[in-house]
Amino acid sequence: MNFSILLITGWGGGTQLLHPLQQALENHAHRVEVINIFDAFDAAVLQQNVALARAYDVIVGWSLGGQLAAVLVNEIEKKYAEHKILITLASNPCFVANDFWPHAMPVATFKAFKQSFEHDAISTLKRFGYMVCQGVLSTKTDLLILQSLIQPQQIQLLQQGLVLLENLNVVDILKNYSGQQYHLFAMQDALVPHQVSHDLQNLAAKYLNTDTILGAHAFPVTQPLMSSDQICQYLRKIQSS
Repeated sequence: MNFSILLITGWGGGTQLLHPLQQALENHAHRVEVINIFDAFDAAVLQQNVALARAYDVIVGWSLGGQLAAVLVNEIEKKYAEHKILITLASNPCFVANDFWPHAMPVATFKAFKQSFEHDAISTLKRFGYMVCQGVLSTKTDLLILQSLIQPQQIQLLQQGLVLLENLNVVDILKNYSGQQYHLFAMQDALVPHQVSHDLQNLAAKYLNTDTILGAHAFPVTQPLMSSDQICQYLRKIQSS
């Protein structure tokens, strides 16, 4: 079976970052569209994206995009009693740590990053790009790949994205979601601790699966063939079950 797949990119770089992954998935005969992050706290914007996502079989998100994908499948389930396949890549359901979700970015670290962005957005984005690729021997090469694909983003969208990263918590959505869900993490990820994989397994959701691979946070961008293989392997698995 060929699936229709909606891909949601992460914060800071635009949709072109996931074009190599889109191409890799299309080479497996799937139909794929890539969209940018959006303000899920704006009801009208959210509903526009729910209407878009409803036309697809699989909703895939990288990093912040994974949280947004979870919001979309939850809305579709609530409104239409339909269950889309949810796949997240290097995505923490709660990006900033709290007492109930400790494997995440410390509050002080995130606040410092946010203040740095407000003071000097360009330099902060460059530093963020390095963090996305950090942790592996190929960091310098991966950073060049990332930089070659990054598109300038509207400052308002980036600011909205930081608000989402600070406040979105989709743990309960994942815990209670009745559809199939698959979450892929990277061992050397400098932004999302790979221990989140175990935290998700502890939620004991019926159709929740996780995997951990070698790589950095940028693996959907820098390793598109491996990423598409992992996604397609999972889709074949649930298709045959």
